[in-house]
Amino acid sequence: MAAIHELGRHGEQLAVDYLRAAGLKILERNWCCSEGEIDILAREGPVLVVVEVKTRSGRSHGSAFEAVTTAKVARLRTLAARWLSGQSEWFSSIRIDVVALERFAGEFSIRHDRGVS
Repeated sequence: MAAIHELGRHGEQLAVDYLRAAGLKILERNWCCSEGEIDILAREGPVLVVVEVKTRSGRSHGSAFEAVTTAKVARLRTLAARWLSGQSEWFSSIRIDVVALERFAGEFSIRHDRGVS
């Protein structure tokens, strides 16, 4: 179990590095409330970007991207509204992104899907 947790943490750090390199400003990581957790909250210009990170070491349980269901996206929208209620910063809109990382033969591939619904 520790190896799975470590894989997820490593994948999340790779996602943060990737997003920063793409010009996003990381606002918060692993924000939690009683209703759940948001992996990464970022800003891209005036847009709040809620990022779900999924990391897999193989496809025995489906691809990392397939793990983000419609219900999960809906929950992320609810969590984003909850996070926003405690902020004084203004955003023009909210976007839900998925960063899926898959490791094969020790190398990670990254897929960033913007504006999933």
